[in-house]
Amino acid sequence: MIQALRKLVTFDDFIAWYPENSQQRYELHDGVIVEMTPPTGDHEQVIGFLVGEIVAEYKRLKLPYFIPKTAFIKPLEGESAYSPDVLVLNQLNLVNEPRWKKESTVSQAESIPLVIEVVSTNWRDDYLKKAADYVREASRREAVGILEYWIVDYAALGGRRFIGNPKQPTISIYSLVEGEYQVRQFLQGERIISHVFPDLNLTAEQIFQVGSMTS
Repeated sequence: MIQALRKLVTFDDFIAWYPENSQQRYELHDGVIVEMTPPTGDHEQVIGFLVGEIVAEYKRLKLPYFIPKTAFIKPLEGESAYSPDVLVLNQLNLVNEPRWKKESTVSQAESIPLVIEVVSTNWRDDYLKKAADYVREASRREAVGILEYWIVDYAALGGRRFIGNPKQPTISIYSLVEGEYQVRQFLQGERIISHVFPDLNLTAEQIFQVGSMTS
């Protein structure tokens, strides 16, 4: 990833600065504006596949969810804002989000059933920084406390301490259960187990195959 600006800025500065109709994605990491690495074709295929599967499931269940094209998650503490690869929002709680209408930004757990990051070359952000900001503060009252966070590492790019040695494609799912996060990893033909979508009929291998179609 390339840091676009090195001086520290606030979230409000970041929103005011953000280029209109930009083809490039930016995030705010602890006050630093970061230009995100341009996606590869297989990365986008994996995202598209996951969006299709999840949309079909929440429509089947008639849940008031939707997936925005572009939106930010802003932890209540600090000056960061993330634009996930897949962000499932609960429409019913958006009236309680003061930054939603004008800034397309959410901060409350009740608004965010699921976040998915598909790992690319900046894998450290997904495994370290974003995982920390999404899930480390679950027991703190001011935290976002996202219900579920998936890290989809279809190309086994993450460090060995995260996906084992030898490295292999892995899906890591952090689920908030009774105020604490449980982490479970899924490999190859294993069926994905989601607390948000418990009847989701999806295996890790189906996702990995999408990412390898053009390899």
